[in-house]
Amino acid sequence: MRAAVLSFPGSNCDQDLLYALREIRHQDATLVPASATDLSGYDLVCVPGGFSYGDYLRSGALARFSPVMTALKDYAAAGGLVIGICNGFQILCEAGLLPGALQWNRDLAFICDDTPLEVANSSAFSGAYTIGERLSLPIAHGEGNYYASPEELAEIEAHQQVIFRYVDNPNGSMNDIAGLTNRAGNVLGMMPHPERAVEALLGGTDGLGIFASIEQVKGATTCG
Repeated sequence: MRAAVLSFPGSNCDQDLLYALREIRHQDATLVPASATDLSGYDLVCVPGGFSYGDYLRSGALARFSPVMTALKDYAAAGGLVIGICNGFQILCEAGLLPGALQWNRDLAFICDDTPLEVANSSAFSGAYTIGERLSLPIAHGEGNYYASPEELAEIEAHQQVIFRYVDNPNGSMNDIAGLTNRAGNVLGMMPHPERAVEALLGGTDGLGIFASIEQVKGATTCG
């Protein structure tokens, strides 16, 4: 499986994703700069966490104008699999690839902790789990409070786009939403970090199922 890991000025989780894909899942992962204009030939595009462009204005607001985002929109429109994690989720919302927005956490404080999640629906990103399964993944964000209008929220729920929900909502996200897809199901945004939960040595392996799910969809093999 060929995976692209986008890297914006201020990204700080791109190397974590490369490590998870290359060293743990043994996939062909490449770092792609924000200046790139072509994403053809990839089986997966990852938009990592961090503080793209310093999170000026608001998280993801400047990254959405990077040249690579035009290529990402074309890639997603053609059905390519995209996963945005933390700041990546914020970027996808800012770019209109996912509904809603991420705002300041309920208590206006940065949260860095492990948090329990529940798998809410099956998707290309959660097929290796069972619906209702409990996971524990790290979070590290100040603007992780998911918001959507009542109309958007009703559509999201009606089309089973919520993939992960918080068990003990840490940030005030509407409907306990921790991760959701677009209507087509090929773009996922999530605030928790699965790439930081791929080795028992680092505290847990509950994030492996997301990568395994994508590999199942793509028919990829792994030694992980």
